[in-house]
Amino acid sequence: MTDFVLDGSLSAGESKSTEETGADEKKTYDLIIIGGGVVGGAALMYAGRLGMKVLMIGETLGGTIILTDTVENYPGFKKLTGKELADRILEHAKEYPVEIEEDRVKSVRKLESGCFEVKTFQKTFKAKSILFATGTKHRKLNVPGSEEFENRGVHYCALCDGYFYKDKVVAVVGGGDSAAKEALILAEHASKVYIIARGDHLKAEPINRKRVEENPKIEVILKTNVTEIFGDKTVTGVKLDNPYNGKDILELSAVFVEIGQIPQTELAKELGVELNAKGEIIIDRDSKTNMEGVFAAGDCVNSSFKQAIVGVGEAVVAVYSAYNYVGSREISCD
Repeated sequence: MTDFVLDGSLSAGESKSTEETGADEKKTYDLIIIGGGVVGGAALMYAGRLGMKVLMIGETLGGTIILTDTVENYPGFKKLTGKELADRILEHAKEYPVEIEEDRVKSVRKLESGCFEVKTFQKTFKAKSILFATGTKHRKLNVPGSEEFENRGVHYCALCDGYFYKDKVVAVVGGGDSAAKEALILAEHASKVYIIARGDHLKAEPINRKRVEENPKIEVILKTNVTEIFGDKTVTGVKLDNPYNGKDILELSAVFVEIGQIPQTELAKELGVELNAKGEIIIDRDSKTNMEGVFAAGDCVNSSFKQAIVGVGEAVVAVYSAYNYVGSREISCD
């Protein structure tokens, strides 16, 4: 395994970007983690603990979970915010001599030597193995008005934008647990919150479904789709494909879209990593992909249950697999 004494004699408990250390842009790592969320952070911690020379590249440290108001299903913590969880995982990782780069990766390619070249918009790096922890992005509604009114009444984060709609009528489009949690956050600000779901019941965790049912501000509209979002300068209402209370128009001030996620796997696909029909990276029980030296974990992979704790577990397995991969062969990145 590569000796992990870094340029500048970085000691345990420190973590610096390559810009801060003035490190060579083409230095070689045992592992580069692409993605800065809790899954990437967990992988960074475990790789550091195993003595790997490791770099995590993430455009937004903490990932999408930092937009989550309450996390109650991560073992060891009864209740904390998504940002608190992300911060604690990253703080743990920094107990080891690891490196972090806040940037966006634009390309990954495998060289003939078996080494990988990773390019961001600022620098170029090399690594003996790669771990994709790139997560997902929000699926958009794609109806007339959804793009036109984005950020003018069409939103994807109640925690970020809910406070703009104090004492207003708003709607959440979606029928899953995430939609239920968004509605509960919005109910803290809005005078009325509709949940518009195409299914015949709300597919939320029992505890969140009960909270929705008991909240007098929240009303659930089932077997219904939004077919249009309209307004003037901002959203003033939506059109429904199934009349509600005798009307197919619902007047409101905002629509929060929570209809699922799309895996961010474009980089992996371009590299030649195999995806399934949903665009998710296919991994085995060891978090290996179809390409030697390439591993993946978290919401971007083909696991059926998307949870932070599941992704963190996959990340630990992926790092252990990468550790064995790098240690069992000679890979030249010169």
